[in-house]
Amino acid sequence: MIFSENKKEIRVMFTPFRDGLQSVFGGKTRLKDILPAIEASAAAGIKHFEFGGGARFQAPFFYVGEDPFFCMSEIRKAVGPDADLQILTRSVSGVTLTTQRTTTLALQAKLMRKHGTTIDRNFDFMNDVDNLVKTGQPIVDSGMHHQVCVALMGLPFKSDKAHTPDFYISIVRDLLKRDIQFDSVCLKDASGTTSPRTCYETAKGIKKILPPEIPLVQHTHDTASTAVACYMAGIAGGVDGIDLAVRPLASGTSQPDVRSMAHSLKGTGFSLDIDPSKMDEIESLLNKSLSEYEFNPVTTSADARVVGFPMPGGAIGPNVHMMKSAGILDKYSDVLAEFPEVVRAGGGWTSVTPGSQQYWLQAFNNVLHGRWEKIDAGYGKSVLGYFGCPPLPPDPEVVKIASEKLELPPFDGDPLEEAPDTLTEAENALKERGIEITDENKFLVAAAIVPGKNMELNEGIRLLEKRSKITLPLKKEESGNQKTNSITTPTKTSVTVTEGNNTRTYEVVIEPPASSKSPTTPNQTAVTPSNGGQTKDIFSPFEGNVEVVEVNVKAGDVVTQGQVVAAVEAMKAKHDVKAPCAGRVSAVHASIGNEVSAGKPIMTIEA
Repeated sequence: MIFSENKKEIRVMFTPFRDGLQSVFGGKTRLKDILPAIEASAAAGIKHFEFGGGARFQAPFFYVGEDPFFCMSEIRKAVGPDADLQILTRSVSGVTLTTQRTTTLALQAKLMRKHGTTIDRNFDFMNDVDNLVKTGQPIVDSGMHHQVCVALMGLPFKSDKAHTPDFYISIVRDLLKRDIQFDSVCLKDASGTTSPRTCYETAKGIKKILPPEIPLVQHTHDTASTAVACYMAGIAGGVDGIDLAVRPLASGTSQPDVRSMAHSLKGTGFSLDIDPSKMDEIESLLNKSLSEYEFNPVTTSADARVVGFPMPGGAIGPNVHMMKSAGILDKYSDVLAEFPEVVRAGGGWTSVTPGSQQYWLQAFNNVLHGRWEKIDAGYGKSVLGYFGCPPLPPDPEVVKIASEKLELPPFDGDPLEEAPDTLTEAENALKERGIEITDENKFLVAAAIVPGKNMELNEGIRLLEKRSKITLPLKKEESGNQKTNSITTPTKTSVTVTEGNNTRTYEVVIEPPASSKSPTTPNQTAVTPSNGGQTKDIFSPFEGNVEVVEVNVKAGDVVTQGQVVAAVEAMKAKHDVKAPCAGRVSAVHASIGNEVSAGKPIMTIEA
């Protein structure tokens, strides 16, 4: 039990409106549904809010059709001019998933400050000090409070060289020697997998070397039900501030509830700078305003398995929602089981974004395609050094495979200099479409650029052209309120027939009646089939809803068996759709940007 004769107040960063939303809903919530609770929180005297960055920068315009800069400015109005508002940024990736140039990060910092941010919490998933120094400078130059992070994680394998107290302390020791100003230090455990003992020893060691005017704060998730224990250990080691949330956006994959932590500190000499008695009202407002949303038990429940698959709460939420949408949630456990291998082979970088997404997608690829048969571009580039230097040497065989499959050599240079010029690309895209070129518009487009992705699918362009894809995790309508639509396209299903001791399963394609067939549109091109040919529909490889991101053939083209004829996006990754047989394309039913499922054919081939 911790105890202090000298009373100490622990500062609380209130996280439900950024990390809570990201962990529970993947950040996919409308501004109007959280503003009442934010206003009530400010009225209750809360002065420190996490409100943007991470997925709460991307999700508003990727999935909700809202401008994240507008959202940030409205939250600033709601909390008043004096409250601290914190964002989360990802070192060389900023608020994106790919590497960026320093010019892009400088514009990002300028805009974040302009739209209400006072604190920028910056982490590097590699814990690469060079990256932290270079990406911290734009934050300092913008005038924001620069909070540098040491990214913590419990390794799913044994190592005495990385993710130990000495390893973490050495990062701060190195930072103190560099020419970079930082105003506070955060111990950030995005997966909640660091042991309480490691939290204590790390906090104690860092406090010894930090100048007394620089606060030490701690962040963790309650995914393994150990967050309160870790915070208690950190406070015993000298931590000055912690991150907490409130139900229904607390616990599980999010941060502990304020009330749980306040109760745990009773009689210890430590207290919180936030009134736990005010949480009931905030919780009530959230329950009311989020009543339309579906709370997935995977994101709201504790899962002790996380100690073996260090996946952050803020990434579990989005990935679970994406897997459910794609109809592959049944593979969730298989992907988790593959985690230790991809972490080991990668070099033990910390599972914070984008590193967590890279781990997830590579584990996902290993499950779907076979181990190392398909290399996720982000994971492969990290193994090859394009995001910085990992804590441990990556597996040489995986480095070789990644280099061959991605056709990239290993890299030991500066990731910021190697990064593409997304601002110029974004400005050109705006000019081509006659969209106003402002700093905000340019950055929205740049932040959504993914190498090889069609610019028409860029979420920034979609938002500015008012054609955003809205994907909210709302409850399904009651069956009595749902529309009953007749079949308008050929639909694939299966039928099982049992005869005595013999069971046979047949694949059946149900053709729509002539009266209900959709007329041919620009998205449905066709050619007259030749006599005697058999037709075969080509479907997405996923049962659920996914987006078509490539159509590589047109009606009348001749294709070979196994040829890549289209591609769909699932789990933020592109997946090829191959022709099941040779033949001629008789009809193309979908175009880029359309949403399809296993029952909606992308095209038809006449064999």
